[in-house]
Amino acid sequence: MRTAAVLFRDEQAGVLTQNSDGSFVFTYLDHWLCDASKPGISPAFPKSRRAFFAAHLFPFFYSKLPEGSNREWLCRKHRLDLNDDFGLLMISACNDSIGAVRVVPVTENHRIKLEPL
Repeated sequence: MRTAAVLFRDEQAGVLTQNSDGSFVFTYLDHWLCDASKPGISPAFPKSRRAFFAAHLFPFFYSKLPEGSNREWLCRKHRLDLNDDFGLLMISACNDSIGAVRVVPVTENHRIKLEPL
């Protein structure tokens, strides 16, 4: 299982998890849901207490991945399998992302904390 913090304008809005079977789950954090001024991160993810599930990486997050030679170069540089979309997402959407949403890996050394729902 791998987990990433989903940031909206540099504030953690939710958590994206890849399960051991390759499926994905996105959930909002309580503080984000309770603040009426905070928007959903995408029309595909309206604010909700329910978790969003998918067998493959959600199209919203998949659209943030590099393509073609950029994908190949990043995978080679970071020793990732070309089909490791989640690994690539955590590398490419961590700092260099179009729009207000970034995806940051959660590790023991990372300061972002996960809040249980």
